[in-house]
Amino acid sequence: MPRRRRAGEGDRPLYMISVAAQLAGVHPQTLRIYERRLLVQPQRSAGNTRLYSDADIDRLRLIQQLTQAEGINLAGVERILELEDERTHLEQEARQLRAIVEAMRRRFAEAAAARAAVVRTEITLAPRGGLQRRYQR
Repeated sequence: MPRRRRAGEGDRPLYMISVAAQLAGVHPQTLRIYERRLLVQPQRSAGNTRLYSDADIDRLRLIQQLTQAEGINLAGVERILELEDERTHLEQEARQLRAIVEAMRRRFAEAAAARAAVVRTEITLAPRGGLQRRYQR
């Protein structure tokens, strides 16, 4: 399953594979392995050169932390990153839903205020054949 990229300033492709490997503290071949495992997805230049963003470098450092310091294998890292991506997605969705709920609350409050301000009119037949209006509040 492809990883979702986070939109933002850190997504601008800046570093070729050798620089990215050095910044992340890994061998360039390790980055190729991570790419094959879909742990990281660098962007590509017009000449098909891998270009890594600051967000990619942060992700690579996290992978290194998990594999080296925590002793987690790549399958475990993959699952952790999937869960992290899903958590991020769910947080965004929750923010959107909270905004929708708040907008609906405002609209309901406005509608209730408008209803309270409306004078209800009831039309009934008058005993002498005419119409009579009664106003209710």
